[in-house]
Amino acid sequence: MDSRDVVAQTAEYVKTTLQGAEGGHDWWHTLRVWKMACRIAKEESADVPVVELAALLHDIADSKFYDGDEEVGPRKAVAFLRQLKVSEDTVKHVEMIIRNVSFKGGNEASSFHSKELDIVRDADRLDAMGAIGIARTFNYGGYRNRELYNPGVKPNLNMTREEYKKSTAPTINHFYEKLLRLKERMQTNTGRALAEHRHRFMEQFLDEFFKEWDGKL
Repeated sequence: MDSRDVVAQTAEYVKTTLQGAEGGHDWWHTLRVWKMACRIAKEESADVPVVELAALLHDIADSKFYDGDEEVGPRKAVAFLRQLKVSEDTVKHVEMIIRNVSFKGGNEASSFHSKELDIVRDADRLDAMGAIGIARTFNYGGYRNRELYNPGVKPNLNMTREEYKKSTAPTINHFYEKLLRLKERMQTNTGRALAEHRHRFMEQFLDEFFKEWDGKL
């Protein structure tokens, strides 16, 4: 099957599968990551079909919505790609990207490396920053019925993987525990450039938030 047909069928599969998903991890999130990954891939020497398939399938079954099970996503992605008779090398590469794309709490280094992983991971992290990132963060906080902010609950910057997965901290803490740390973790030139602007926007938002919280504005 032609690679464009595979990508098109994958997009339809993901769009159908993610119907009704939480707003920060739905088809529109995947579509944004896919488009951004394609944009970054144009400036990098990369296997574009791998980038596109991994970007499309990276959140096909996010562990946050499967009781923390990190095997569901890779398993579903592999089964689907094999059904389309995709080459085993491509299947394995996409699987490894899916396994390593997510932020794990900031204290774990990935043992797998590839240019394609860098591209998809940067695209996914950019969608967690800026105006979209702010919207997604509060959407998920509301979905989990978390406090907006609690001055008595300080951000934990040294969480283990399990602590990060089980955290129920107020939504504002997530900016310090993850979002503001993403700029320094970008691996591509495009990712680094776009992250600068999105990072500044988040800092401006937080400055405004705390001034309003304290009744200064």
